[in-house]
Amino acid sequence: MIDNLSLPELVAQMFVVRASGYLFDHQIRYPEWEPTASKLRYYLEKLGVGGVILVGGSAAELAVRSHQLQSWAKFPLLLAADIEEGVGQRFAGATWFGPPMAIAEVARHDAGKADRYAEAMGAVTAIEARAIGLNWVLAPVVDVNNNPDNPVINVRAFGETPEIVGKLAAAFIRGAGPHPVLTTAKHFPGHGDTAVDSHLELPVLPHSPARLAQVELPPFVEAMAAGVDAVMSAHLLIPAWDAEFPATLSRKILIGKLREELGFEGLIVTDALVMGAIANKYGANEAAVLAAEAGADVLLMPLDPEGAILAVCEAVTQGRLSILQIKESVKRVWEAKIKVGLSISDPPQPPLAKGESKNLQSIDSIDLSLLANPDSRATAADILRDSVKFGGNLPLQVSKSPKNQLLRNLIVVDDVLGCEFLGNHTPAIAVPEQFGYELQLIDDRTGAIADNAGAEDFSPTLLQIFIRGNCFRGSAGLTQAAQDLFKKLLKTGELQAVLIYGSPYVLEQFLPHLPPSIPYVFCFGQMPVAQSLALEVLFGLDAPAMLELPDS
Repeated sequence: MIDNLSLPELVAQMFVVRASGYLFDHQIRYPEWEPTASKLRYYLEKLGVGGVILVGGSAAELAVRSHQLQSWAKFPLLLAADIEEGVGQRFAGATWFGPPMAIAEVARHDAGKADRYAEAMGAVTAIEARAIGLNWVLAPVVDVNNNPDNPVINVRAFGETPEIVGKLAAAFIRGAGPHPVLTTAKHFPGHGDTAVDSHLELPVLPHSPARLAQVELPPFVEAMAAGVDAVMSAHLLIPAWDAEFPATLSRKILIGKLREELGFEGLIVTDALVMGAIANKYGANEAAVLAAEAGADVLLMPLDPEGAILAVCEAVTQGRLSILQIKESVKRVWEAKIKVGLSISDPPQPPLAKGESKNLQSIDSIDLSLLANPDSRATAADILRDSVKFGGNLPLQVSKSPKNQLLRNLIVVDDVLGCEFLGNHTPAIAVPEQFGYELQLIDDRTGAIADNAGAEDFSPTLLQIFIRGNCFRGSAGLTQAAQDLFKKLLKTGELQAVLIYGSPYVLEQFLPHLPPSIPYVFCFGQMPVAQSLALEVLFGLDAPAMLELPDS
């Protein structure tokens, strides 16, 4: 079948383009990366790209969107998403798990339970992905996050040691295994021990081959043994293996290490080619050529898909790239498509009349009743509950404030405009309000407010901090601002309690300064269910009571 494809068709099958999960052009949030409907349809129907990575929208919208995209496609599509914390992490309405590091915390006390949680998380993620038309899960993360200053991996990792990461990642893969989706171990050979965000610039991993073999590689070996379908490369420079090219562009690493030394036979997919670590130095089209030369089968998120396809085709015609290597990559892509139930026809199907649908094999399993069922949501809540950390004098006793003295609910986030987990209806805001607390929000754009917080009349303050590793926006500055605010409230005596959602490394920075009497609660998650659990602990509430708090 592959021999009947033209060179541009072959090369296009290696590309996965980004698109908005929303249905309409006016809903596009990242126009630099997300094409309009007409442009996207051109990529799928005329160029014949191999897949789409989707971000945004509700799970129900995505079910319609996936159907739409498959109906446009010249060849059946791999439809992917970064759903490391369940489908609900990206698409509202589905099950949203806490970050993988929450399960690592459970493993400290009960390894068997943690293993079961990771396997259940893999199964639920796979089932819900298929229910809305996705067939490629870009998870699990198998990086060993042994650097507390890591701005990009952080709680996305399953832990801080290769043993626990390998064990839990393998369990996730086993859970997803019976279902027709692809899983992906990322980011090879390991992005955990870095303090630079590769979305912005190129990190360097300075370790020796012996150290890499001891810490970074074992989780990938376990993931492969568990049957992972794809491995995603990291945008890292590793001088011990290749002093010239980062891993994504290094044949020594992708072929020499991953294919030949470790024996991986599945898909090699690049991390997003729009990321600063690659795009800033090599340029959009040349980066795609270099990644293909290095041995990548799938080129993810090029900034200019058509230009990148033409550049790779030109590299083949000029002799830089072997047509046989291109065909080997496309063969792996098509084998992956067949595995998830897509039907590859030869020759490709002609475009259908308006309103007709093709590639039906990819959409016949859409079933919204499979989303966010009670058992799945209960498992997600149990993981968070079993990983909560707390201390001090709990529960917090809230008394009436003197006249003219306010109770303050001070919430610190990295970007208030990007906080989809916060709203007037969400527990972090709604529950304290019912106890008489007035809301104040601070983010990295409101430094002046942070500087003046606590400078006016004395206000007993509940401090809630939402900090975790976030791609494209570092959290180090916010962490320092939150610490300064925390110390100021301690000094004035206004601090009543602290709740931290996200990174345990932030908690570790706060604890040495926290008097033992002041209550604190830490939860790995930031979503509403995490807020509910943390506030239950803080105020000593039962879950049903959260729904009918007194109007005090």
